[in-house]
Amino acid sequence: MSEHLLHGNPVTDEQIQAWADEAEAGYDLSTLPAPRRGRPTVGDGPGTVVPVRLDAATIDALTEKAKAEGIATRSEAIRAAIRQWTRGGTRDPHAA
Repeated sequence: MSEHLLHGNPVTDEQIQAWADEAEAGYDLSTLPAPRRGRPTVGDGPGTVVPVRLDAATIDALTEKAKAEGIATRSEAIRAAIRQWTRGGTRDPHAA
């Protein structure tokens, strides 16, 4: 067996062959979602870019906290923090 990985997980030659057989049999393309142009929306409509400068320690803390909570991107972590703060979170926005 040769070593194949998919998202870091081993995949057997048998699984690859099963996928190939499935693809060769054909797919019903009408069941696929319609392609969308551009970035996905992050709320009720198009987003606005808000540039923010952060020091290295804050970025490191943000990255660690996001990873610990299963948040995939820094942008999503920042959006989550802002949502919590604007919906009555207790963090002091003026704290250093």
